[in-house]
Amino acid sequence: MRADRLLSILMILQSRNGMTAPQLAEELEVSVRTIYRDIEALSTAGVPVYAERGRAGGCKLVDGYDTSLTGLTRDEVKALFVLSVPQSLDRLGVSRELQSALRKLAAALPKSQRHGEEMVRQRVYLDWEDWTEEARPVPHLQIIYRAVSEDRVLLIAYTQIIGPGTVERFERKVSPYGLVAKGGEWYLVCSCGSRMRVNRVSSIIQAEITDQVFSRPHDFDLPTFWKDWCAEQRRNRTPYPVIVRLSPDLATLMLLHADRSIREAITRASSPDAQGWVTATLTFDTFEGARRNILALGRAIEVLHPEPLRLSVIDYARQIIDFYSSTA
Repeated sequence: MRADRLLSILMILQSRNGMTAPQLAEELEVSVRTIYRDIEALSTAGVPVYAERGRAGGCKLVDGYDTSLTGLTRDEVKALFVLSVPQSLDRLGVSRELQSALRKLAAALPKSQRHGEEMVRQRVYLDWEDWTEEARPVPHLQIIYRAVSEDRVLLIAYTQIIGPGTVERFERKVSPYGLVAKGGEWYLVCSCGSRMRVNRVSSIIQAEITDQVFSRPHDFDLPTFWKDWCAEQRRNRTPYPVIVRLSPDLATLMLLHADRSIREAITRASSPDAQGWVTATLTFDTFEGARRNILALGRAIEVLHPEPLRLSVIDYARQIIDFYSSTA
């Protein structure tokens, strides 16, 4: 542990031209006294490092002490430092390791290329989380990651909706082949017997590593499996078409800001009626998704078909009116 910390101090000082002891202590999550002991250990080992007191002081390396990493072009260096630590990796428990690796890489670069790191970080930021909802808790993610890394069989328990208002608990022993992060969610790719399965990690309510080791198929490729599985999910998804009337303002807004499928649907819509409303067929993933989106648009949209959705929207609207009327 101390050897890693000494190397991290060396890399930080080399990449940043010095830092104060409190700054180093905060970054490496140790005490200031520990930093001073580490500086002394580096100096004893022959590293030309020293500490200066005062307002302009700090821990520094002697000018000219440098290493170089050859073979990387300026554009390759910029591409590397576009990487940030997404929340998904932070939950996996490897964010500190990734930060340390990037720090060491920055320190090993020639001085002429080091300015590119800060320049890129101030110009490109990767936010991996989904807009639509907050990330679900994944308390067992790091246990699952360990099992994946060690090829150990997992005993998992998870919940699944099997009907309206009905949630059932399942327990299975699985061979965890890999983890995939998509849209801010983590998914476990595993086998159960001869069947491949994909479980949302946030739905796993218990995970226990067993002593049993499994053998991964030599021809299994996680990226290929995931792409094929996603394609199959899209093929099996049953679209839910809805015929609606759109107000002139809503139709105009959708043409400007909606996704391509909705813009195309409005472009194919009927000619405006006397009030300027148009009739179009919009496609949703599910009945519930259609109802949720239509209710959010209020009186700017009217469901014409299918009748069950129209009646459900009316029922929800009446429930809202009754609720607020009773609490007024």
